[in-house]
Amino acid sequence: MPEKNTSRAQTVVVLVTVPDRRCAGKLARALVREHLAACVNILPGVRSVYRWKGKIESSSELLLAAKTQRTRLAKLTRRVKALHPYSVPEVAALPILGGNADYLAWIRECVR
Repeated sequence: MPEKNTSRAQTVVVLVTVPDRRCAGKLARALVREHLAACVNILPGVRSVYRWKGKIESSSELLLAAKTQRTRLAKLTRRVKALHPYSVPEVAALPILGGNADYLAWIRECVR
């Protein structure tokens, strides 16, 4: 049975799509360096299908999965928007409902 994420400052995974490896590396390093995320996974090979300006579009992208605390989400969002080449970048936070208590504690420590 996984450990519950009982911290008041709930741990979240933030999803961000990016157009290329360069952008992925730049964003990931900035978020970790600035203590906005403890870890950012870079997942290649994402195909996004979306509606933009009335048309259905499709793009090859990479997906970032940043682990952080909910209390850092607003600052993380502002930083992504400042560094991202898209006019409306994806920033979607999902709660971590449980897991390894030591790992969740490590995330909390890294983003303080």
